[in-house]
Amino acid sequence: MESANDADTDFPLQNLPYGVFRQAGQPFRCGVAIGKYVLDLALLEGLGLLDVARGRPVFADPSLNAFMSLGSFCWNSVRQQLLNLLAFGGDDRLQANAEAANRALVPLNDVELSLPFRVAEYTDFYSSRQHAFNVGSMFRDPENALPPNWLHMPIGYNGRASTVVVSPSAIRRPHGQIRDLGQPAPALRPSAHLDFELEMGAIVGSPSPIGSRLSVEQADDMIFGYVILNDWSARDVQTWEYQPLGPFQSKAFGTSISPWIVTKAALEPFRTSTPDREIALLDYLREPRPMSYDIAMDVALQPANATVETVISKTNYKHLYYSAAQQLAHHAVSGCAMTIGDLLGSGTISGPTEGSYGSLLELTRGGKKPLRLGNGESRTFLEDGDKVTMRARAGKKGNAIGFGACSGIVLPAR
Repeated sequence: MESANDADTDFPLQNLPYGVFRQAGQPFRCGVAIGKYVLDLALLEGLGLLDVARGRPVFADPSLNAFMSLGSFCWNSVRQQLLNLLAFGGDDRLQANAEAANRALVPLNDVELSLPFRVAEYTDFYSSRQHAFNVGSMFRDPENALPPNWLHMPIGYNGRASTVVVSPSAIRRPHGQIRDLGQPAPALRPSAHLDFELEMGAIVGSPSPIGSRLSVEQADDMIFGYVILNDWSARDVQTWEYQPLGPFQSKAFGTSISPWIVTKAALEPFRTSTPDREIALLDYLREPRPMSYDIAMDVALQPANATVETVISKTNYKHLYYSAAQQLAHHAVSGCAMTIGDLLGSGTISGPTEGSYGSLLELTRGGKKPLRLGNGESRTFLEDGDKVTMRARAGKKGNAIGFGACSGIVLPAR
C-alpha cells in the first residue's frame, strides 16, 4: 500500500473513488482505486470482509447502480469499512491475510475500465458566468450576452444518455447541417469546428418521485459523487441550430466521462461557496451552506504527430455560478422525477482570464485567434487525431485527491 500514500497519487487513502473494472477473461465488477491498484470490492464482499447489503451482493454487478440504490447511510458505512480495512492500525483482517490481499489488490495497469454506472438520463447545464458571457457575446452580442433569466436560475437542456462513453473512448467527428456565412441554405457535411467543453459531472445516487420538489440541501444529499466530463461540441452545427432553441445535434454525438467516481464524502474537506449572487435567487435555490468545491482542473491537447501534450487551459470548479445541488433542485422544481444514475453536466467551466477558459471556442475567440501548441502547431478547433485530456485535483500536495484523467481522440468522420 506504499503507493497509496505517495503525495503525487490521485488516489490516496482519503479518496477511494469507485469504478468498474475487469481483468482479462473475467467479468466486469466494482472496485475502488487506491494508489496504483484497484481494490476488488466483489471479492471483499464474497469473503465477508465488507458488510454491504445484509448478505445481498451488489459489487459483483457491472455497474454501481445497485450500490447507489442503497442510499447515503450505506455509502458512508462502506466508506468507513474500507478506511478501516486499508489503514494501518485499523481492521487488520485484510492486511493479515496475504493471499486475500494479493487477490484483492489488482494493478491498475492490468485492468480494463468500464462506464462506472448505467446512465439513466443526461442533463447538461450552462452554469459558468464567464462562459455564458463569452459564448453569448459570440452568438448574440456583448450587450445581450446573458439571457435575461440566466442570473435567476440554472439553465440546462436534456442531452443523450446513449452517447455517454467512458474515457479513453475515441470520438467520431460528427456530420450535421452547417450554413456558411452569407449562404442562404445549409449543407450536410462533417463538422469543421469540433470542440471540447471542460465540465464536471454530478451523479444522482438517490431518486425523487414524480410530482415532488427538492430543497438544495435535499438535492445535495442525493448526489453520490462526481466525474470529469467532456461535452464534445460541433460549433458550426451549433451556430445554425441554436436559433432560437438550445443545442441538439451539435452535442448529441458524444460525451466523455472519467472512469472513477470521486464521492461527495471524499470532497467534503474541499467545500467552498459559490460566487456572490448578483441578483437574489428565489428561496428554493438558496444554499444553506457552502455547496461548491475547490477543484483545480486543466485541459491538455496532443496532436497525432506530437510526442508530448500541451496544457492549454487551467481553471477551477469553484468558478461555477450554480452548484450541482442547485442544478438538481431546479431540475426537480416542476415535479420532474430524478432517477438513480442521472448525470448532471455542470456546463463549461471557465475562469476570469483567457488561460482559464474551458473550450476552444473561447480560447481562440471563435477561431479568430489560433492557439499555439508546444510542438509548433496551432489550433482554432480540433483536428482528426487530436487527443484531449482533462484532469482535476482538489487540495495541495500531501493532502490532495484526484479524479484521474478524462481523455479522448478525435476520429475522422465516416
